[in-house]
Amino acid sequence: MPKRLPQAEFIAFIAMLFATIAFSIDSMLPALPEIAAELSPGAPNRAQLILTSFVLGMGLGTFVTGPLADAFGRRRVILGGAVVYMIGATLAWRAGTLELMLAARFLQGLGAAGPRIAAIAIVRDLYAGRQMARLMSFVMMVFTLVPAVAPTIGAGIIAIAGWRGIFGAFLLFSLFSAGWLALRQEETLAPANRRAIRPRLLARGVVEVFSNRMVMIAVLAQGLCFGILFANISSIQQIFDITFHEGARFPLWFGMIGLVAAGSSLLNAALVGRYGMRYLVRIALTSQLALSALMTLLFWIGALPPTASFAIYLVWTCAVFFLNGLTLGNLNSMAMEPMGHIAGMAASVLGSVGTVIAVIIAVPVGLAFDGTPLPLMLATMLLAAAALTLVHLIQRVEARDVAPAAE
Repeated sequence: MPKRLPQAEFIAFIAMLFATIAFSIDSMLPALPEIAAELSPGAPNRAQLILTSFVLGMGLGTFVTGPLADAFGRRRVILGGAVVYMIGATLAWRAGTLELMLAARFLQGLGAAGPRIAAIAIVRDLYAGRQMARLMSFVMMVFTLVPAVAPTIGAGIIAIAGWRGIFGAFLLFSLFSAGWLALRQEETLAPANRRAIRPRLLARGVVEVFSNRMVMIAVLAQGLCFGILFANISSIQQIFDITFHEGARFPLWFGMIGLVAAGSSLLNAALVGRYGMRYLVRIALTSQLALSALMTLLFWIGALPPTASFAIYLVWTCAVFFLNGLTLGNLNSMAMEPMGHIAGMAASVLGSVGTVIAVIIAVPVGLAFDGTPLPLMLATMLLAAAALTLVHLIQRVEARDVAPAAE
């Protein structure tokens, strides 16, 4: 068994690796207006692609990170990912066109896939059972604070060093986490437990994941819910700034939304054992659908007075993020249930597929911004309806599978 770090340090270390993704996305939000003005003045909506290009790179990188971590060890994958991430951050720092910026952000996303998967593998290598679950709960509590404070940090960096300074912060962040790993955390995967990358075995695992109907329905539903999340993240800064003229206070508002959303994880942990994953997902998606339908109708007919529009939009946004917290983790667990014998491969494939689906959804929704939250609300309503339909389909598939077995 590799030497363990003191538990408090280990929790902080793993939380920092997880935070690479949230920091890389949420701290960019206050910079989007300035980047749009400099790199895409004729089409400011395109600045949102800076977020989704990162997510696309992360999604595609996730597909190979798991097998690479099993073959070469956790440290090499995280350190290699850090190098790719820092190259992307440097290119973005120097970018003179939006196209180069998007390519650089895609590269950053590829690098960030290393910590995303390998950090979970490190925890799995060192801990098991309830001890692992307890430790991960502490990690996620720390991690959920990052989206709440990242926009404020980003705004502070912009005030001191301009929007390009954020990419310098990404470099320092990655250097610090990589240095922490190199100096303090031993390799957790023993050489005897490493598995060579065999294309035939990888292909067999991918085919098995994609051929399981229940798994694919669950991951499609998860992709739709990720689409809701990333579409809202992509559009939120513009809505606060252009629609409601709250751009100056956006980091504070987003921090409040992040803290509200963090509560959903605690609520899910308290309820899932009693009510089950499927019930909570159905309730969350039904609530999402009903609330978004109501908001779409109110904004469509212009029934809200101007003084109330912002408050109602804020409440709706908090609800969207909160309810998504009751769906994403549960849908991932549902998709992984039949895949225990190839958990590493399944985690990479499902994470990659779900993220890519989300990008395909979020890009057109973000580009549809017309100065009002209506396109986003309409898209959220339709996505929630589609995801809810898929969740009900999962139940029918499971019922058909159980019936022959009972006979």
